[in-house]
Formats: sequence, C-alpha cells, structure tokens
Amino acid sequence: MSSDVIADMLTAIRNAIALYKEKVEVPYSKLKAEIARVLKEEGFILNYKKVDAPNKSYLRIFLKYGPNKEQVIREIVRVSKPGRRLYCSYKDLKSDGFTVYILSTPKGVMSDRQAKQLKVGGEIICYVR
Repeated sequence: MSSDVIADMLTAIRNAIALYKEKVEVPYSKLKAEIARVLKEEGFILNYKKVDAPNKSYLRIFLKYGPNKEQVIREIVRVSKPGRRLYCSYKDLKSDGFTVYILSTPKGVMSDRQAKQLKVGGEIICYVR
C-alpha cells in the first residue's frame, strides 16, 4: 500500500478490469465514493455501494463491460499526486470527447463536463478513457 489512497483505488479498478472481475472492493472514504459516483454518472461502472464490515467499511464497485466482454474503462490514470498537485481552471479544460477528467472542486467532485457547465475549476484527480 502506498500513501496515495486514490492511486490505490484506481490501480485496484485497473487490475480487476484486466482480469474481467465483476466487482472490486477498496477501503471506504468519502472521496473514493464521490469518484465512484462520477464514474457511474459517466457510464464507466454499473454501480457502487458502501459495505460495512465489523471493523472497517469498504466501497464495492461493480464493473461494466460491453456486450462481448470488451472493457468500458480502457485507461484510468491518476493525474494530481500527493507530491505534485495539478490544478486547472474551467477555461483550460479541453476534452476530445473520449476522455473524462474527474476534478475535485469547491462545489464537490465532478467530471470536466460538469465543471465547464458550472464554470468552476479545481484539482484534476484522474482521467478515464
């Protein structure tokens, strides 16, 4: 385990997708739940839910695949890291239509599309293709 819990979550998702798992569990945090919410809203995962164990809570993420088991998430990469934070204005958010950036803004965690609509910038957590 590293000290970057978001990178650990993204790596767990990446590894589960490579093995065609139907779900993956990561230790729960509010930020991870918000990232999962954005992934669901953007159609990259089926669902997510908080699972309470006797001494720890987990976030169970249900992964999504295409009709022929093709991967919906082709790439999921951490952008802003603990040692090098990356912030962006909504004016600087450029999208190619395939990539979704997930941002942490003063108005909450959201996709780049939502940030542009609300005209708010923030820290770029990761991008998904």
